[in-house]
Amino acid sequence: MRKTQLVLLTFGAVVLAGFATITPAAARDYPWCAQGGEYDYPGECAYSTYEQCQASVSGRLLYCDRNPRFAYGQGQPAQPRPQRRGRPVAPY
Repeated sequence: MRKTQLVLLTFGAVVLAGFATITPAAARDYPWCAQGGEYDYPGECAYSTYEQCQASVSGRLLYCDRNPRFAYGQGQPAQPRPQRRGRPVAPY
């Protein structure tokens, strides 16, 4: 009986420790939204590219459009790309 209680207590502690280390998902606005049909405005904005959105809406009577947060400049600022240092390439 004591062994079972110890095993259950240990298992419970491990499970709680696992939940304590999980970080919440970061909210992110994607630039493309599936719109129309069952979606209210602005739609399901979960696509990084237009092609991803098109593949998702295919056959669903939906269409793709820009996320209004990005279209009107309210999206997350673009990360600056690091400058690449390379040697110049001779023309052909």
